[in-house]
Amino acid sequence: MRRINRASLQHLLNGAVAGGDVPYIAAAVTGPDALIFQGMAGLSSPNGPPVTADTPVWLASMTKPITSVAAMQLVEAGKLSLDAPIGALLPELAHPQILENGMLRPAETKITLRHLLTHTAGFSYPYASPDYAAYFASLPTPPKPGTRAALNAPLLCEPGTRWEYGLSTDWVGLAVEAASGLTLGAYFATHIFAPLGMACTGFTPGPATALLHRRAPDGTLTPMPPPPATPPEVLSGGAGLYSTLADYLKFLRIFLSGGGGILTPASLAEMCRNQIGPLRAGHLRSITPGFMLDTDINPGIDNKWGLGFLINPQTGPNGRPAGCLSWAGAANTYFWIDPAARRAALLLTQILPFSDAGALKTYSRFEHAVYPSPQLQVIRPSPTDRDIMP
Repeated sequence: MRRINRASLQHLLNGAVAGGDVPYIAAAVTGPDALIFQGMAGLSSPNGPPVTADTPVWLASMTKPITSVAAMQLVEAGKLSLDAPIGALLPELAHPQILENGMLRPAETKITLRHLLTHTAGFSYPYASPDYAAYFASLPTPPKPGTRAALNAPLLCEPGTRWEYGLSTDWVGLAVEAASGLTLGAYFATHIFAPLGMACTGFTPGPATALLHRRAPDGTLTPMPPPPATPPEVLSGGAGLYSTLADYLKFLRIFLSGGGGILTPASLAEMCRNQIGPLRAGHLRSITPGFMLDTDINPGIDNKWGLGFLINPQTGPNGRPAGCLSWAGAANTYFWIDPAARRAALLLTQILPFSDAGALKTYSRFEHAVYPSPQLQVIRPSPTDRDIMP
């Protein structure tokens, strides 16, 4: 891998903010033991301080890998099983129902922890599925977000037959609680955050948390109100954490250092291998364009999934090698892990909707600056989604 031009990367970040592509950004490239590059640009709010490596942001779905690591720790301890029916631990999942043509039928396959970790259990998200939207709207009292009742959703397919991104990792979080006897926050704090020194990561936003922004129809970025500080009924293992650039880098480094002392090399290897066979991962659907645009990550590539990450099976258009792990969060936070080069990259901003064109342009340019490639390929939302972008 070529030497990283730090000045060029910082210039890229400054330009992304100055050009209105992102309101602010914190980004880094790290090795297993030390930073290779770290840079920031912009203010955490219109009248706030400059963003730093310690500015908290909403991780959204970048919570999922942390929850997956917690589950694998409990698999190591013999308190969870990857392949036993999870309904013995979570009774709500003992007899799953499949939603077909507006009707429910019993699933023939029992849901396992492996199904949940690989997003092959059959769950979707209410913002992603018209079938879910119709189902929840038909209930006498639709459940409120953040409640356990909101997770009691039907499946859209038989477990193991399709990669369907959705509520699965929230159920993994509940499995961690049931198996450990701790709340998800307490488990994370004791078994992941304390050993790694992640003192600024948790489920409650603070006054220093960077403001989320929304892209207006004219392309400008409008700040949104601060998130509520009151924790929900269910701590979301799928999307609930707030963290900082400095803290999340500590988490990413465990995948560059054989488990970082909190996971065995065998568990790490299990998390990083293709778990879905011939199925294809990475197509994210949305019926709520104000929150997320329809996105096909690495279009035309047969993406795979491990136990918490997307796996690209071939070199990407901007030079990222085959075998890298990656994922993202709804507020346009992104990371990738390059196990062969023992490097990881992290970009944090806070914009809705997910797959925002400005954020994707910044992400593509950053990746192109880290890896040699013949020509920059800017990731874009699907053409059909640009038409409905709010």
